[in-house]
Amino acid sequence: MNAVAAAARPIALFDMKAQQRLIREELDRRIAHVLDSGRFVQGPEVDELESKLAGFAGCAHAVGVSSGTDALQIVMMGEGVGRGDAVFLPAFTYTATAEVPLVLGATPVFVDVEPGTFNIDIADLKRRIAAVKAEGKLRPRAVIGVDLFGLPADWPAIERICAEEGMFALDDAAQAFGAALDGKRLGRWGGAAALSFYPTKTLGCYGDGGAILTDSAEKAELYRSLRTHGEGKQRYEVLRTGMNGRLDTIQAAVLLCKLPLFEEELRSRARAAGWYADRLGGKVQLQQVRDGAESAWGLYSILLPDTAARTRVQEACKAAAVPTGVYYPLPLHAQPAYRDHHAGRPALPVSEMLCTRILSLPMHPYLDEEQVDRVSQAVLSAL
Repeated sequence: MNAVAAAARPIALFDMKAQQRLIREELDRRIAHVLDSGRFVQGPEVDELESKLAGFAGCAHAVGVSSGTDALQIVMMGEGVGRGDAVFLPAFTYTATAEVPLVLGATPVFVDVEPGTFNIDIADLKRRIAAVKAEGKLRPRAVIGVDLFGLPADWPAIERICAEEGMFALDDAAQAFGAALDGKRLGRWGGAAALSFYPTKTLGCYGDGGAILTDSAEKAELYRSLRTHGEGKQRYEVLRTGMNGRLDTIQAAVLLCKLPLFEEELRSRARAAGWYADRLGGKVQLQQVRDGAESAWGLYSILLPDTAARTRVQEACKAAAVPTGVYYPLPLHAQPAYRDHHAGRPALPVSEMLCTRILSLPMHPYLDEEQVDRVSQAVLSAL
């Protein structure tokens, strides 16, 4: 391809069309089978998907659910999280992580993040647990670690703190399915891991979907009950208050078509991240990958010197037909829905700083080196 033609090729922030072209025949076959069967909710494809997800992650059980948010909620319902409980979570993440504790009547306690990894700051987590205990108004009940942008949080430290404090460790791996830490894929860290299959995730369906990973047979059985209105072994036997959180069969069929590509797609994401690092490293701040961690590179985010520099880079990228995104423009503790719950607590300076400087660049398995060159040149041209 000549230089003019290459420059004319559009670059996507998330590219789902390239993948779909590879699997379209199998997609049509699988979806037609679901349509012919008429089993649109909890069909056999859901069972097949659950088995393959657990096998991929190396855990004992996977429970398909209707979204990543519902995965978080079902796990916390299973732990009995509710009024009077403190749930510790990073302030620099997506809203779902904080809204679920509130829906259940619990109180989110926002924790600052590390300036290099953007993941939950273990030292600040310890301080905030100690402060909640000293206040005596809430019970420290759970920690939600978020594997931000695909990078595993410091799970050995989180697990150790939770064991010492008698708390539950929940892995919000919505952006990070396929990532690993110390040779263990996410799904084997914490008491349970919540996945999202939103279309732009590392493994995404064509609608909403999610799953819960766990090594506990007892917990898996409980999650299956909770996702189906609290049903027992027989239909219309209601053992507990649950919710409607089932995974649609068509979405399971879509994910089954995608799974055979997934290992290679993870390698392609890592390769693209390497190209970015070669071109941008030392010129802008990159997300630091901790020792022993393998990021799934759900997003590729850089840190610019300040808000003005970010604006210049965004404008340069737009002029070069390079899409960008800001994940996230406001920390959770500053959001109107949540700020009252942070009132009177210490500031979260790193989370606030990141929101003014963070910028996400195109990242998907179908980026080629020439496209990464174009993105990088657009970024550097504005600095």
